[in-house]
Amino acid sequence: MRKEIIVTAKTIEEAKIIGVRELNIKIEDAAIEVIELPKKGFLGLGATDAKIKVIGEMGRADAAAAFLANIIKHMQVDAKVKIIEETEKEIKIDIVGHSLGSLIGYHGEILDSLQYLTYLAVNKDDAGEDEDAGEKKKGSAVKITIDIENYRSKREETLKGLAKKMADRVLKYGRSVTLEPMNAYERRIIHATIQDIDGVLTHSIGQDNERKIIISKERANNKPYGSAYSKRPRR
Repeated sequence: MRKEIIVTAKTIEEAKIIGVRELNIKIEDAAIEVIELPKKGFLGLGATDAKIKVIGEMGRADAAAAFLANIIKHMQVDAKVKIIEETEKEIKIDIVGHSLGSLIGYHGEILDSLQYLTYLAVNKDDAGEDEDAGEKKKGSAVKITIDIENYRSKREETLKGLAKKMADRVLKYGRSVTLEPMNAYERRIIHATIQDIDGVLTHSIGQDNERKIIISKERANNKPYGSAYSKRPRR
């Protein structure tokens, strides 16, 4: 992936160092295009800085990390981006730091947005939206997974606990329970957990961000009240 940035500094070397740091690439991987040479001026008057264009080719993982780091910088959050794993199909990234709740948001909404934006930036014309968001992927798109302080594993355990608790309530009182809206990834966790519990079924209602799961008691005909649902859950 080609990245470039225009930098000004007192010398060309200083500008080059700044440029490769901003692009998060090695200095030997950078190409330099001089736009303006520095001028010393006379007795300190009329001096001008050097202006150059720094061009670099980055792999998708480095491009993802650089894009994400730039967003975090503009959010004024003290955090670092680390590439955990890179394969042909997926790049896993972790954000580390202190007090990163502002990057997670309510039920991970901001974290999901960061992940989605990074996915788009890295894949560009190679793909559509992330399949975790319920959209089809195409071409050679690579999946982006971003985590902060093990939030995703903690959230998964919370959702599994919620599913089991609500299933017990449905079995005890015989009344269906409707959960709050969730994204496709979180709904899959609920569906998978409920599938392992005898006597209850799940199905989803609503559209887009308002799509939610209903947990119902399984009847003799293997269908919950008011639904044409089979044992296999719909996401």
